[in-house]
Amino acid sequence: MKAINIKEKFSKFTKNWHPHQIAVVDDMQVILAKLKGEFVWHSHDDEDELFQVIKGTLYMQFRDRTEVVKEGELIVVPKGVEHNPCTKNDEEVHVLLFEKLSTAHTGNVKHEKTQTHYPKI
Repeated sequence: MKAINIKEKFSKFTKNWHPHQIAVVDDMQVILAKLKGEFVWHSHDDEDELFQVIKGTLYMQFRDRTEVVKEGELIVVPKGVEHNPCTKNDEEVHVLLFEKLSTAHTGNVKHEKTQTHYPKI
């Protein structure tokens, strides 16, 4: 049991859309990711996802609207809801995610941005 310095963990990687695991809580994982540009429309049939914005502004697109999530705010995407996170104006956004260990990166969608392994840092 040690404190985890989130800022220091973000300094350990540079790739966008490549999540890194920093902790496990029961059957849930805490993930850090750097986002830039548009991701992939997808959903998770059996898992909710929590996104907390650590740095920047996240635009969480849903089919009927876009939610703006600012630094210090979070959003929960319920299971089964199609979504597409993105950033604007070439901004790199840092997020902390909380999700089940079983959550597939892009749900049932296979895409060049899909990651199947989250390195532990």
